[in-house]
Amino acid sequence: MSQEVLDKAKQSLEKAKSFIFGQDNLLDSILCALVCEGHLLIEGMPGLGKTMSVSTMSRLCDLAFKRIQFTPDLLPSDLIGTMIYSQKTESFTTKFGPIFTQILLADEINRSPAKVQAALLEAMAEKQVTIGDNTHKLSAPFVVLATQNPIEQEGTYPLPEAQMDRFMMKIHVDYPEFEAEKSILGLKKNFLDDVEATLSTDDLLQIQEITEAKYMDEKIKDLIVKIVHATRPGSQYFNKKYSGVIVAGASPRACQWLYKVSKFQAFLDGSDYVTPEHVLRVVPDVLGHRMILSYEATLDNLNSRDVSLEIAKSII
Repeated sequence: MSQEVLDKAKQSLEKAKSFIFGQDNLLDSILCALVCEGHLLIEGMPGLGKTMSVSTMSRLCDLAFKRIQFTPDLLPSDLIGTMIYSQKTESFTTKFGPIFTQILLADEINRSPAKVQAALLEAMAEKQVTIGDNTHKLSAPFVVLATQNPIEQEGTYPLPEAQMDRFMMKIHVDYPEFEAEKSILGLKKNFLDDVEATLSTDDLLQIQEITEAKYMDEKIKDLIVKIVHATRPGSQYFNKKYSGVIVAGASPRACQWLYKVSKFQAFLDGSDYVTPEHVLRVVPDVLGHRMILSYEATLDNLNSRDVSLEIAKSII
């Protein structure tokens, strides 16, 4: 049964990769987010297929999907909903916003101000939304797949650290290779109309069960915790060579997601257990956005993704 589900997952990914060229890691990460029920932040320059990748994967999965274009004039009520007064009944009714879905595409999330970002925090962390005096549970699974342009772009707002920490992974999307970009030229205009759901909710739940059942040795668990601790100044595992480079290390959420995402990597590889290579593979995506580097390190062009991987390799 597990082999059948693995084949089905790989077939779905291959189908997505036949439409989206040169972004294999991004498509794998989107499926990982749906299986692990973690939020995904996708960063890259405009026009690299970030939104198209999310739309394609949402079509392949039989889940409720909604898209919000984040703009500077967006209000929290446009996202979560509001209370509307009816003169006829002399009472308030709740109008639910687009956040009430299973897959939420938050397009260009960093183009909205802080008050809109704050409206997402409760939903992302607790899978619930408060409108007026009432709290409403969100559907399961609830996953935010957010795209953003680099903060150097015009009209962008940096996301607060508390919100960044709620993202399972942050994926960097680069320009496609020559052959991949050449393949884009022959892509049909309305290719999404030909995309049909191949993974049902039951399939995703099966993948989730199989992934959670992957064996992880106590030594691998120790390794994960040591890697995260090694990013924190003051920890016994912190290397003094990074003094003055790292201002704040990764939170305990990093341990949880390294644990879950490395198990998903084992699932994709068809392995019965998690290896150190599975952990290393996802360290930059899980830890990179959770570490805060010093101003001096930024001036030296140090990258938190590279620093996190370097730390992990030194621990192994």
